[in-house]
Amino acid sequence: MTSDQYSPQSAAPEAATEAAIGFHLHHHVAVVTMNNPPANTWTEQSLQQLKTLVQSLNLNNEVYALVLTGKGEKFFSAGADLKLFADGDKARALKMARLFGQAFETLSAFRGVSIAAINGYAMGGGLEAALACDIRIAEEQAVMALPEAKVGLLPCAGGTQNLTALVGEGWAKRVILCGEQLSAAKAQQIGLVEEVVAKGEALNRAIAMAESVANQSPSAVAACKKLIQQTRFAPLAQGLIKEREYFLDLFDTEDQTEGVQAFLQKRPPVWKNR
Repeated sequence: MTSDQYSPQSAAPEAATEAAIGFHLHHHVAVVTMNNPPANTWTEQSLQQLKTLVQSLNLNNEVYALVLTGKGEKFFSAGADLKLFADGDKARALKMARLFGQAFETLSAFRGVSIAAINGYAMGGGLEAALACDIRIAEEQAVMALPEAKVGLLPCAGGTQNLTALVGEGWAKRVILCGEQLSAAKAQQIGLVEEVVAKGEALNRAIAMAESVANQSPSAVAACKKLIQQTRFAPLAQGLIKEREYFLDLFDTEDQTEGVQAFLQKRPPVWKNR
């Protein structure tokens, strides 16, 4: 896949136009762009597109990492369009909650490394998309919040769980229960983002970091990511057992042999990604 505009064949052309997910490959990095102006809000179509795209990237052995960003200079993503919930329709609310959950859980389970390049406001479901990524890089002017409670709702796409795992219960409660907005500097201070860069530099920095993943064995990266993420719900004893299991499993891959041989022969490895 090399196109700049991703659109599932099953989606109607007009739907893809209204809720576009931009996409292109940069070496081994899939650059995914939320492109629904003016605020890059999520819709039913774009959530379905994201899920389908990530699933297809999982099957592409040439893709080692994914970068998610927003189109334009002001918004990473403002989340869901509140007009969807204005009439109190519970059936629509349930459908959207499921779509958000499926899309962001698929993103979180991406087998490679995912990096959010936060280039502006990341609000509600926009911040939840970033929280579903492995690493977050924010531009200095970015603002982050989960303001759902201000309109009688709550973050339903992993926000309460992922934010708490990253910043701890106290700061999660300040952001979610008190409606506190975070500057990029404060987000880095509390561990919500891993790096802050100058305006306009998040995407370049994220791509550079994503390209470094190619130095690692894709098989080893996938196994390590599973182990790291399971610390959120599994006890330490189980994680230690899984470490040894996954370690031995890597000896069934071509990457393990290639990695050791390349090191001993003082040459760059050529990963098979199997």
